[in-house]
Amino acid sequence: MPRPKPDDRSDNVEKLQEMVQNTIENLEEAHDTLHNEDLSGKDRQAILEKNERREEAIAGMREEIKDEAAYQNQKD
Repeated sequence: MPRPKPDDRSDNVEKLQEMVQNTIENLEEAHDTLHNEDLSGKDRQAILEKNERREEAIAGMREEIKDEAAYQNQKD
């Protein structure tokens, strides 16, 4: 049976920062899509709701970045 990999958190901050950046890019693209006049009210509402969830996810990831950075500083 293979041994479990050790918990390597050394690059978590970088990974989280990349995830935040990707989510921001998706948020901006969706915002641009809202300017499309061909969108139905239903599609527009779905995009607005998804963007709200993205904003919440970004806030959560930023908190996690703070936690990970504190962990790294504590470890060093």
